[in-house]
Amino acid sequence: MRNRIKTRPIRQGWRQNRERLTACQLMLPEETTFLAKGGFGKRLFKRIFKCAILIPFLFVAYQISNESGGAVSFYEKTVPNFSSEDKLLPDSAQITELPKEYKPLISKNKVRNLLDSKIFVNLKEDSFDFVSDNDHHFYVETSIDTSLQNFILKKMDTSTSRYVGIVAMDPYTGRVLAMVGFDEDDASGNPCTDNRFPAASVFKIVTAAAAIEKCGFDSDSQLTYSGRKHTLYKSQLREKTKRRVRKITLRDSFAQSINSVFGKIGIHQLGKTTLQEYAEAFGFNRNIDFEIPLAPSVISISDEPYRWAEIASGFNRETTISPLHGALIASAVLNRGRLIEPVIIDKIKDEEGQVIYQSRLTPLNQAITPHASEVMNDLMKATIQSGTCRKMFRGYKKDPVLSRLSIGGKSGSISSKARDARFDWFVGFAEEKDGHEKIVISAVIAHGKYIGIRAAQYARILIKKYFSNYFSNKASESEKQNS
Repeated sequence: MRNRIKTRPIRQGWRQNRERLTACQLMLPEETTFLAKGGFGKRLFKRIFKCAILIPFLFVAYQISNESGGAVSFYEKTVPNFSSEDKLLPDSAQITELPKEYKPLISKNKVRNLLDSKIFVNLKEDSFDFVSDNDHHFYVETSIDTSLQNFILKKMDTSTSRYVGIVAMDPYTGRVLAMVGFDEDDASGNPCTDNRFPAASVFKIVTAAAAIEKCGFDSDSQLTYSGRKHTLYKSQLREKTKRRVRKITLRDSFAQSINSVFGKIGIHQLGKTTLQEYAEAFGFNRNIDFEIPLAPSVISISDEPYRWAEIASGFNRETTISPLHGALIASAVLNRGRLIEPVIIDKIKDEEGQVIYQSRLTPLNQAITPHASEVMNDLMKATIQSGTCRKMFRGYKKDPVLSRLSIGGKSGSISSKARDARFDWFVGFAEEKDGHEKIVISAVIAHGKYIGIRAAQYARILIKKYFSNYFSNKASESEKQNS
């Protein structure tokens, strides 16, 4: 019955348009017209005619899809392509413009094979000469801001730390401005690209973003919790409990990093599939293209609901991340939800002075919607103003430099399995209130027996140094223009 209902209008249309059909037959070769006269030939002709009618519609639909930019499928999330109207860069940002058909003479993969990644550990200059294994000479220009890099190298305290990994990045372009590290066991190691560090509460960024999109949460959404803020017992994860519950907003629960709130979101609102989806959208379990080897951040989610709570709250040691990846996650919050491919090499020239590699701005994917990124921006600012980073940024509103900025972040801390190190995280950003300048900072410190400089403290002094230089240069340029 269903097929008859569908085909009746078509048959009726054919009866009403016999003259039109005859005209179409006249345009066909004689063999086709002859076939249409018989029983089988007539049915065949009808099918050909239907296809001829459908083809123009399919062609128009394809053109519309092609002109609108199409969509890219990424881990079951539909990701819109980047358009020229929705710019990533402000007019003041500096980046090399390249033609669309531009192709580097060598790829990033070949750059990784060409250069020794150990060279990039604690660079003190923004360029250097390099001799390959087959005695070819190359000149490398990096994205490193030497003023910022050397400043943090001098400030880095290794006396109480087992590991230090600090990355500063331009969120517009993905250019690494500073990359400083210390490995107690390997002097030539680069902790900034190492994925050995538990993500801890930094993963709450992913969980909160997923809840905003999937559950319609906003900063003021009302949630509940019981017990202490930084524990995660199964009794705290029940939807209904006999214990006294406290009400709290998503903003405050994120700022104060309340484990049970995010654990309950992981179990009752998101579940395994959504947690996995958003983790991968933010770059976990994914090889991110970079000029030097970058270990992929790792996440693994079982079918056990309590495990979902551990993942969502960051209350586990198995979800690991590199400091460089932490900077990319912070960049997505400032870039309307987009991840940007990181860059540390601007260009490479051979011994004849020819450019054999040139970096370019490369968007990776749309991790979250622009709306979700705006809410995340608000949550991360609350962490600085009234949350776990409040003490480290105390008095910043009265500081001559920091008071001109909007600052946001997320802290995290967890002990190693052997209890011989305490991992301390800060992932965040600073943006000019009356301008376009922005920077993201990602820092992890593995404290030993004693607690030294905290990750958030490094972030504060880095932000102040960067914008002190920026405002000074801006004032100098303004004076030159006025003179």
